[in-house]
Amino acid sequence: MRLYRTASGIVVEKTGKHYVLRHANLDTLLAREDLYSHISAAIANLPATADAPTNTTLLAPIGSQEVWAAGVTYFRSRSARMEESKSAGGGDFYDRVYHAQRPELFFKSTASRVVGHGGKVAIRSDAKWSVPEPELTLLCSPGGKITGYTIGNDMSSRDIEGENPLYLPQAKVYCHSCALGPCILVSDQPLPRSTHIELEILRGGVSAFRGETTLENLKRDPKELVAYLYHDNVFPVGCFLLTGTGIVPPDAFTLYTGDEIRISIEQIGTLSNVVG
Repeated sequence: MRLYRTASGIVVEKTGKHYVLRHANLDTLLAREDLYSHISAAIANLPATADAPTNTTLLAPIGSQEVWAAGVTYFRSRSARMEESKSAGGGDFYDRVYHAQRPELFFKSTASRVVGHGGKVAIRSDAKWSVPEPELTLLCSPGGKITGYTIGNDMSSRDIEGENPLYLPQAKVYCHSCALGPCILVSDQPLPRSTHIELEILRGGVSAFRGETTLENLKRDPKELVAYLYHDNVFPVGCFLLTGTGIVPPDAFTLYTGDEIRISIEQIGTLSNVVG
């Protein structure tokens, strides 16, 4: 089932029907270890509404959770990071972390910096080479259980990170550098490895780039990433964890204001944002 945060409240979609959780608190709800069974029970006696969430009412499906991210989890990402940082002498770092036991994890965003479906993402004013990074994103409970999935866009300034790997926070963390949505797929089963991820970037209504991958190319097990994130760390209302990207536009490509970014993941939907 899918969980939407809208301007008028929390909406649950199950088997084509929609239910409104009118008095639910999003932080309290997302912090539940039994999220799937709890929502199933909560909507069992609710009347279905004919109104599906619209693009104009959707909000980012996040309360006050932190957003974290994993890097270099796909071979394509490893290769791109090595190439962009080669002149700075940092290329070897990315190859080493790709093969290392410990994954790369970094803080990505607070809720206030996150935009939802239909919102405007940003590129840094001091960056010359910016790209979106389409990523399966995990909803994790306070106890470290994966209770849901959404789509994440990890906006990145490749020239800043490539200049020096220590500039990663500046390349990754800024206002509207992260998008989540359009919903949270709440499930008691992991997504299959065959799950398809697609990125398309439209410029002037015409496709400027399109790429795809599957979770089969994700080197790290999602549970392993969560275990490392939660080691000596506490998330009282849970957190979101972006799992890395396997789709990277060519080096000659950079985003411009007005570009539309569409990220689609099977079972979840499509997250669409305009650069503004």
